[in-house]
Amino acid sequence: MAQLTAAPCTSVDDAVAVFEGPGDPGRCFCQFDRVPNSQFRTMPVDELRDRLATRITEPGARPGVLATLDGDPVGWASVAPRSEFPRIRTSPSMTTRELKADLDDPGIWAVTCFVVRTGFRRQGVAGALLAAAVEHARASGAHTLEGYPLEPGARRLSSADLYRGTVSLFLAADFDVVARPKDGRAIVRLAL
Repeated sequence: MAQLTAAPCTSVDDAVAVFEGPGDPGRCFCQFDRVPNSQFRTMPVDELRDRLATRITEPGARPGVLATLDGDPVGWASVAPRSEFPRIRTSPSMTTRELKADLDDPGIWAVTCFVVRTGFRRQGVAGALLAAAVEHARASGAHTLEGYPLEPGARRLSSADLYRGTVSLFLAADFDVVARPKDGRAIVRLAL
């Protein structure tokens, strides 16, 4: 029987294996929300990969959780203090006027993306990643975990569009919808 596990990522090689598959993750390396858009658009892929590697190996920093299936890396979720994600400050789909009041609260963490390798989707990987993100945030002293999922029924979405997760994924993990800044988008929170 296959064993799916998820925990804070400590292996650069395992993280890179998840990102280097086909599609958008190989152009992102979990930097889309961490780097201002003007820099992100022109940054070489090697630099994006190096930034992720630096974050993973930085003492005390664990920028995400990694899922493995029988020891093979199959998924990633970005989770860290919300203040580490500059895009949240400027994106109308990731904040509201009311929520901006606590943008710098170090106790509010955010899970901003999910990457599940092709061939491993619809097998519970995203749910395992979210559960590990909750535990990682809680163990790191967060009092709130926030997410920015999509509502698939609101419009037609590709698998690439779902990198923020779905509302149903977060609701199944006991998150509450706290805002709907745009049609088909939600901001969800879980008190830890």
